[in-house]
Amino acid sequence: MIGLKTKKGQELALLTRLSDIRYRIVGREADKGLLFRVFIYLILLDTAYIYLKPVLHMVTTMVKNADDLLDPAVNWFPRIVYLGNLQDAWDWLKYPKALGISLMLALSVAIFQTMSCAVTGYAFARLKVPFKNVMFFFLLLTFVVPMQVTILPNIIYARELGLLNTIYPIIVPAFFGLGLKGALFVIIYRQFFSTQPKELEEAARIDGASVYKIFYKVMMPLAKPAILVVFLFSFIWTWNDFYLPSMYLADIETAPLSMGISRIASALRQQAEVYGPSVTDEAIRMATTFLMIIPPMILYTFTQRWFIEGVERTGLVE
Repeated sequence: MIGLKTKKGQELALLTRLSDIRYRIVGREADKGLLFRVFIYLILLDTAYIYLKPVLHMVTTMVKNADDLLDPAVNWFPRIVYLGNLQDAWDWLKYPKALGISLMLALSVAIFQTMSCAVTGYAFARLKVPFKNVMFFFLLLTFVVPMQVTILPNIIYARELGLLNTIYPIIVPAFFGLGLKGALFVIIYRQFFSTQPKELEEAARIDGASVYKIFYKVMMPLAKPAILVVFLFSFIWTWNDFYLPSMYLADIETAPLSMGISRIASALRQQAEVYGPSVTDEAIRMATTFLMIIPPMILYTFTQRWFIEGVERTGLVE
């Protein structure tokens, strides 16, 4: 009898161990087991590799000298770190001046769009304005219609006003909530303000606050996630934009970095047609791209936590 109880106890202990092992591998819930975690980490590693490989290739290519570029045995790690390609790209871009123009253009547009689109989005979300739905429909049209359709009249107006070869035709529309992706930013603010409780506005009105005071004192402090998202999106898209600067800024002296990269690529192609292709052409292209993406990468490095939180709270992931 004692032996039977001992045998049953051993079987129960074995079943308990097997159950623990199964729960550790599979999990008591679908997202708690070891298999699920391994699967998620594999997906994350694959995704990170897809995005990081071009960046690693760019960095390793731009620091190779001619010997390493010609040697098929040298793939990821150059024998010697050569900074001559980076120096050539720096000189060709006129980097300090082009960087200043790009920063001034991107910051100006981002600041103006962040403020003006907030006012417009709040009006669409909270205020009772006649024909508000009709105006919002036209706003959506500006988002759907590509800028290539309206660029010719804008260029004509800019020429008549004497604003060609200046950054004002790009900055002024942003002051009025337009510009590159302005309609999208209005929609982001409208979505955010629509989710805020109406009791906040009612309490402020009872205290005698006007519409303007409610907006600046109550709603804008709550809209920090949306402000950060709109500012970063506007800055990055304006920084990377080539189309609008190429239309308005024909003068090479006022060219931002996005135009400088295109002009270097054209110069390298013309040089290859006359003298033949050079082994360092690809390395110079990688160096110019690296100089272009460094400022946005630095900005995102310090703001990524708040940016991700802002994207979640503004409803962009819904």
